[in-house]
Amino acid sequence: MDSVVLLHKLRKVPGISAVHVHHGLSPNAEVWAAFCRSLCRRLAVPLKVYKVKVQKEGRGLEAAARKARYDAFAKVDAHCIALAHNLDDQAETVLMNLLRGAGLRGARGMLPESRYRGKVLWRPLLELSREEIVAYARAHALEWFEDESNADEALTRNFIRRRVGPLLGARFPAWKRSLSRAARSFARVDAKAERLLRNFLRERGLRAPSEAKLVEMLKQLTAAGSRTLIEHDGARLRLYRGAIVEDRPAAPFTPIAWNGEAKLAIPELGGELRFRRVRGKGIAVHAKPLAVRLRSGGERLQPDARRPRRTLKNLFQEAGVPPWERDRLPMLVRGTDVVWVPGLGVDCRYQTAKNAPGVLPEWRRMPG
Repeated sequence: MDSVVLLHKLRKVPGISAVHVHHGLSPNAEVWAAFCRSLCRRLAVPLKVYKVKVQKEGRGLEAAARKARYDAFAKVDAHCIALAHNLDDQAETVLMNLLRGAGLRGARGMLPESRYRGKVLWRPLLELSREEIVAYARAHALEWFEDESNADEALTRNFIRRRVGPLLGARFPAWKRSLSRAARSFARVDAKAERLLRNFLRERGLRAPSEAKLVEMLKQLTAAGSRTLIEHDGARLRLYRGAIVEDRPAAPFTPIAWNGEAKLAIPELGGELRFRRVRGKGIAVHAKPLAVRLRSGGERLQPDARRPRRTLKNLFQEAGVPPWERDRLPMLVRGTDVVWVPGLGVDCRYQTAKNAPGVLPEWRRMPG
């Protein structure tokens, strides 16, 4: 019905044509194709029927059929393809995505316009409810076929539509429009995320990805609970606590003695240590000799004498340091004692007394 209404609305657009994808899954598939040919003849709209073979290949039937359908769309000789998704479809899609634990891209649902293999996918009915579409079809005495699989509640969408939807509607009559409105809000946030990712890459001198790769990068980076590593133009990117961070590949590192230099370059870790002479803070000047090394596990630090000594792992978690960065931060040590850790501070045993001279370390990453 949705597709029939869409075709009827667009039938007078110059150059319009129709596409029917014959999945071959229903015993009525040939009847449906014949109906489409008859309808398009009456409306004087050219029709192309694509017969496809649905291959599961580890997917569910719905997903496999969708892939076959979109593969057919890619073959269509047109710049823009109009699809008949409506407001109810949108609400059901958002709800299913959220129940599956989808990230931002799932929460935005379907877009009014999107791209697929260089073609524009346009959804002009996305703001119309199923009730409004039924009213239009009846007002214009349109005919349509119902897909018998729509009654199969083993399919997730049908279960949502036939069981969950009515229950939600009894308590929240506007739930479909509310989810559709939320999807629009998430879509605006997602568009902002694309700009932020492009800016992040540009600031680091990395090449701009293609639109398709950018979409895939965002999809992976914003997946719920994502620990995904994205590689692009020689850089490694991750998402941690809502921020994109660069994960630099590890290089061999040998401990380095600090002999009082103002700067200590450490190219293996991608930065340099700077030491500023201060009073009343930092590391006490008597805390020598000091060396730079990486953590190996189990080290503890007590930056605040009023709190107990804790593992670096717990302190890093509290400070929001990404797991993949923790083992590549240069610590200052004295023998087996941890004296200072970037982002965590100086151990209370080595802190400078009030008004006494001290040294304040700073870890600076180098760009590129």
